Amino acid sequence: MKNYQKTLLNIGALIIGTNMANGQTTLINVDTNKSIVNWEASKVTGKHHGTVTLLSGNISIANEAPTGGTFVVNMKSIANLDLSGDMKNSLETHLKSKDFFEVEKYPTTVFTITKLTPKGTGKYEINGTLTIKDKTNPITFEATANASADGKTLTVKSDRFSIDRTKWNVIYGSGSFFKGLADKAINDDIFFEILLEATIK
Repeated sequence: MKNYQKTLLNIGALIIGTNMANGQTTLINVDTNKSIVNWEASKVTGKHHGTVTLLSGNISIANEAPTGGTFVVNMKSIANLDLSGDMKNSLETHLKSKDFFEVEKYPTTVFTITKLTPKGTGKYEINGTLTIKDKTNPITFEATANASADGKTLTVKSDRFSIDRTKWNVIYGSGSFFKGLADKAINDDIFFEILLEATIK
């Protein structure tokens, strides 16, 4: 019987009251109601931001350290937060269409952590693979993990990072592929911030 609370608090992850044999991997499931992915996309004439939600997610722990995780995003949940009414509905519908993420055919996006590198107290460089529209590419970003004072909640927040959407065949309005777009061009980079919360029950 081992309690790893102190060790895992120091590295920004936690697992409380769990009996772990040496080398055994334990999964902490994230709370999908308290976890969110924020996005921001821009074009020549302005920008928009919004959210997508998770269908599921977990963080794996082995030998007193976080070792990986898998997160499934509900692409049908794409929401815009800076517009309202018909304009909001129009943008959300367009993002879900074949021009962009084609959510009826590809309802989920999957991010899998392949490597975590400690960068200081509670800070990690996270390497992983991101699959969008059946295309998989590597991505890297940094995130900070914090445990609550009672040791029952783990919060992970990423730094702001971007991906080049064209690597996942999301090329609508891209000046890299279409010429003469002028002020209708949409930037290739999409920015994200990820907030995850996991609770040990």
